[in-house]
Amino acid sequence: MGNMEIKIIKEPIRRDELESFARAGFGDMVKAAVDVEQEIMAIGGELHMDELEELLEKENSKHQNIWGINLYIEKTGDDFIEFDSMVNLKPAFGNRTRGVDDPETREKISGIVNKLIK
Repeated sequence: MGNMEIKIIKEPIRRDELESFARAGFGDMVKAAVDVEQEIMAIGGELHMDELEELLEKENSKHQNIWGINLYIEKTGDDFIEFDSMVNLKPAFGNRTRGVDDPETREKISGIVNKLIK
C-alpha cells in the first residue's frame, strides 16, 4: 500500500492489467470510481475519494455522476462488482446509503465496467 497510483481508464483494459492493480494494493480487489456521464473510471486508489478527486480535477467530472465500487478480480458475474463506498452517500441526489440505490444507475455502472474491462 501507500504507493498506489491512480489510473483513469477511458479505453478498455485487459483483466490481467486490472489484476496487477489489485496486487499493488488490496490483493484481490480494486477500488474504482465510475463517472456514469462520461463513461470513464478511475482505478488504483487507496480510497474511492482519491479517485473521485482525480476525476473531478483531471476530467472535469461532476460529483453527482461519480460512484464508488469495488471490483473483485477473482469473481465473475454479479459478484465481480460490489456497490459500496462512502462517496455514494449523496442525500442531495437521492442516494442515502453506501450502495447505489437506483437500479438504473447500477446497471449503467455495470455496463461501463464491462465495456472498459475485457
